[in-house]
Amino acid sequence: MTTVATSVNAPVLRTAYQKSVAEYWNNEKDPVNLRLGAVDGLYHHHYGLGDYDPSVLEGPEETRDKRIVEELHRLESAQADVLLDHLGPVAPGQRLLDAGCGRGGTSIMANARFGCRVDGVSISEQQVAFANEQARKRGVDDKVRYHFRNMLDTGLPSSAFQGIWNNESTMYVDLDELFAEHARQLAFGGRYVVITGCSNDVTGGRSKAVSRIDEHYTCNIHPRSAYFKAMAANGLVPINVVDLTPATIPYWELRARSTLATGVEEPFLTAYREGSFHYLLIAADRV
Repeated sequence: MTTVATSVNAPVLRTAYQKSVAEYWNNEKDPVNLRLGAVDGLYHHHYGLGDYDPSVLEGPEETRDKRIVEELHRLESAQADVLLDHLGPVAPGQRLLDAGCGRGGTSIMANARFGCRVDGVSISEQQVAFANEQARKRGVDDKVRYHFRNMLDTGLPSSAFQGIWNNESTMYVDLDELFAEHARQLAFGGRYVVITGCSNDVTGGRSKAVSRIDEHYTCNIHPRSAYFKAMAANGLVPINVVDLTPATIPYWELRARSTLATGVEEPFLTAYREGSFHYLLIAADRV
């Protein structure tokens, strides 16, 4: 029998920092998210994987930007597919949780792939409203639902989820609190997957480039070791660890050449190339 967390009626935003993060994402209308999502209605809030097609930089100048936008979106959807690949087998009757769901694109993809129920949670009311409208437009709102909840304390049932993921959202929270909540919600043997940027413990401390990324997104990037320590403390045992850093650099190189560039491209490329920052996938089982 599953139980529901007793804090379901507690305030969603608990701290001044959480309120500032929510305000940032409530007001965010960055074309790098909205124009890419408009390509096919899958709105993501993460980066891309894989080599880009160099032909998008060739051809008529007047359609160059459109080609780049479509290619960037292809790369970010490919990233979501890599994450979903690591969830393992999921049956239609099982349930998944998208923690820090943004505008909901990965949840839509998960439902299309597995046919199961997917819940998304975000502390941005604007993101939740937008994502629910997208699910309604696609006719999957009976299976894909987004909630204005805090992923550190969702109020969702215990042991109810076969899979949970964070796609570039862990840098906003304390990892011990997050993984304790995920462990509560995962069924025994359930799978947790995270894709995240993390600082390199070997290089020692946060580099200037990583600090610039933190400042840009109002986040707090964790060192690589912090993920494994917090997982071990909360019954999450890694089964796959993949360094995605080389596979994400082409995305940033292409984005830097587009009209969608925000200025954060150079710190990302510098941090990745100098080795102070890693783009990591960790898949872990609940034991």
